[in-house]
Amino acid sequence: MSLLEHLEELRERLIKSAIALILAIFFSLFFTGRLLKILIAPMGELKPVFLRPTEMIITYLRVAFIAGIALAMPVIVYQLVKFILPALYPHERRYLYWLIPAASLSFLAGLAFAFFVMLPFAVKYLLTFGGDVARAQWTIGEYINFATNFLFWIGMTFELPLAIYFLAKLGLVSPSWLSRNRKYAIVLIAIIAAVITPTPDPFNMSLVMIPLILLYEVGILLAKIAR
Repeated sequence: MSLLEHLEELRERLIKSAIALILAIFFSLFFTGRLLKILIAPMGELKPVFLRPTEMIITYLRVAFIAGIALAMPVIVYQLVKFILPALYPHERRYLYWLIPAASLSFLAGLAFAFFVMLPFAVKYLLTFGGDVARAQWTIGEYINFATNFLFWIGMTFELPLAIYFLAKLGLVSPSWLSRNRKYAIVLIAIIAAVITPTPDPFNMSLVMIPLILLYEVGILLAKIAR
């Protein structure tokens, strides 16, 4: 296939992905209100406010856009796979077939853990901290930005075992090396937990650290399989 043919195919794949994204965003507008209620549920009885005339509309569209990306992601990934598949060797294709579902499930597991376990604790702590000095009054835009970023990064950390597996597969790390450097990994995990965790208290930090340490151990097991 010539360069022009590759570019033409890439253009077609991008157009199909863009159409899927636009349709998904439009469809998500019908249930964005429910998503907003789900996202603000950890706030309990406290309702967020909006201070600018357009803040609520912008937040509504932001959530619709994020939901649209999530809905369109299978189509986007499919178009990407179809584009790169001809350039892969048969054994590389086999990795791709299970990598995508595994990465998706890992990310969803991270999202679920963050939303049902970590976010409620974090929100409760932030709402009550300094309550004897000032009353919490969060804007809808700031809270949704905080919640979506928090959920995304926790979801990404759950990709750690897969990342370790492929590093081992490429020969960049080994199970013995990972085991020897476990103490340094724990220090790095503590730093990552401190950055990701929105609260400075040890309890909420441990909610991030403990799963990451367990995921690191799972990564060592996967590295043994990869080798």
